[in-house]
Amino acid sequence: MTLVSIITPSYNQAAFLEQTIRSVLLQEGVEIEYCVVDGASTDSSIEIIQRYAAQNVERSSLAVGYQGNVRRLSWWVSEPDRGQAEAINKGFRRTHGDILAWLNSDDLYLPGAVQKAVTVLQANPELGLVYGDAITIDESGHPLNRLSFGDWNLSDLLAFRILCQPAVFMRRSILEQAGYLDLSYHYMLDHHLWIRMGRLAPIEHIQEILAVARQHAGAKNVKQAAGFSIETQRCLEWIQTQPDLAEILQNERRRILGGAYRLEARYYLDGGEPRTALNYYAKSLWYSPRYAWKHWHRMVYAIFSILGEKKLADRFLLPASAQRKQQTVPAELKKLGDWPGLNLEGLA
Repeated sequence: MTLVSIITPSYNQAAFLEQTIRSVLLQEGVEIEYCVVDGASTDSSIEIIQRYAAQNVERSSLAVGYQGNVRRLSWWVSEPDRGQAEAINKGFRRTHGDILAWLNSDDLYLPGAVQKAVTVLQANPELGLVYGDAITIDESGHPLNRLSFGDWNLSDLLAFRILCQPAVFMRRSILEQAGYLDLSYHYMLDHHLWIRMGRLAPIEHIQEILAVARQHAGAKNVKQAAGFSIETQRCLEWIQTQPDLAEILQNERRRILGGAYRLEARYYLDGGEPRTALNYYAKSLWYSPRYAWKHWHRMVYAIFSILGEKKLADRFLLPASAQRKQQTVPAELKKLGDWPGLNLEGLA
């Protein structure tokens, strides 16, 4: 059976860490090597990690009715590091699986996620990575929205089509050729890696929901929008220095620039900076109007926010508004019951 190595980097995320761990340990039908790399947390994270590293983890601590073999952490460490990229690389180098992934300590896998990814990678040995769809949840685990992706390739990655990181699974051989995560990136570290892997091997979309991404006040994309913008531009500048990407850049320059500006606008809007976001949307419209216009509702939201009508915008424009939640929650999600981290109370 193919071994899958999964890394969870964590720092002071005790509020969500246990749910993340359980969502990995409950995966069935695959052999998993699971490691938690903690950055010397000062909250109760260590106590949580130690509980799941113990030899005598009980089924009842995972989920009611769990029938598989009881798993535990294969390895863990808690020590200072230089950030998320170093923690993940440390875990990758410590593990042995042919297939790799990382799951941040506030995100979740859904049932069967790992097995589905392994099946596709085994059936298509030429692939370097696969990615699935995802859903977003709030701090309490209430579903917000479905994140659906297309059948994208290297050209799409260069145009800053963003994959949902927890729904990505990689082949170790391609990751090692690409050179692991770049330690100088702290925000766009995953996208920079996908591009470097995408230039070495094809990627493929799995049209199923594999993971859950949590949106909360402490998330980087909310608190540090400027950091994402700076590294998006830095990634764009790096692309322009790569000889093997020159032909794609020449043929699709306007689309690539439009994609970069649209992504920056999105981060600024999520970070509560509508004026800056609107400025970047204007740049995106100039370079790639058709691509940028897909965010028309976000542009309108930014305008309403600037005019002091944020409540009106929240009510009628945002996909995650209470009025539209029921439309975006997939029907299959409603059947998951007490899966770790999800709060499905009140769903029809």
